[in-house]
Amino acid sequence: MGIGASAERDPDRLRPAVALESAVEEETVALDADAVAGFGDRLRAGVRHGMQIGDETLDVVLAALLARGHVLLEDRPGVGKTQLARSLAGSIAGRFSRVQATVDLLPTDILGATIWHAGSGTFEFHPGPVFANVVLVDELNRATPKTQSGLLEAMQERQVTVDGRSHPLERPFMVVATQNPTEGYDGTYPLPPAQLDRFLARVSLGYPTEDQELSLLRDDPEPPTQPTGSLRELLAAQAGVDLIRTSEPLLRYVVAVLRATREHALSEAGASPRSGLQLLGAARARAALSGRDFVLPDDVQELAPAVLAHRIQPVAAAPSEAGYEIVTDVLRAVPAR
Repeated sequence: MGIGASAERDPDRLRPAVALESAVEEETVALDADAVAGFGDRLRAGVRHGMQIGDETLDVVLAALLARGHVLLEDRPGVGKTQLARSLAGSIAGRFSRVQATVDLLPTDILGATIWHAGSGTFEFHPGPVFANVVLVDELNRATPKTQSGLLEAMQERQVTVDGRSHPLERPFMVVATQNPTEGYDGTYPLPPAQLDRFLARVSLGYPTEDQELSLLRDDPEPPTQPTGSLRELLAAQAGVDLIRTSEPLLRYVVAVLRATREHALSEAGASPRSGLQLLGAARARAALSGRDFVLPDDVQELAPAVLAHRIQPVAAAPSEAGYEIVTDVLRAVPAR
């Protein structure tokens, strides 16, 4: 039996095949801003031990992690997208899983399925690879829309529902999805707006600098074998980010930015209210990573392109990357103070 099975069964006989409880069960004590900044420095060191990555891109990824968000990596093959997810999981001593998206991938291949065991007379739920702390979904746009939509509940609700039963996911939980450029590639299914809106940030790693590529050739990096943080510490850092202060003028500035994306001449549909919540969460994370207990407009401005551009639907005549142009125009036009 799999997802969507309609056979009747006794709910008391439906049990998981393995324990699904979070790896971290004790009450979390929030870190202050200075402690979050120190934790972030160690995470940066851990990720850089595993790969070559630019400072701005890594800062966005860490902000998304601390804001409990998901990241979409869009770039050419072979630039380190998979290595980034592995290095991130290794740095926090988290459980890592990888899913290779293909056209025949089914939702059950990601979420899990219930299986009838005749000997015990019970249905058992067998968790899929989504039950991990860092889940890499490689080449997500090669999966069919049905399979893509299977991730929506997991990314938003931090649970999956199979055969009418909801199963909580790991804490912490982060999806890192990759997609290759679609131009000129057959067999890809562009992510719809509802799917894109679940990703806190979209970033591109780009090609390394000359010095970075030389370093890569001299000493091929590997994901860290020794963690620089822990799951418990990450949960405490996430709780600390929630306590970062935001002023009323700052909130009004975020609202003005969102509204301006909807009114731009190139915008068919602007940034959603969910994107405002995630932009604010990421700005809190950036402030904490800088050792501050309050958010500045600079935090919003630095993160807005990565958080908002992929959520904006440009008009039909606009170029494919018009979302970045819209965000750039808005940040120039909307006064921060």
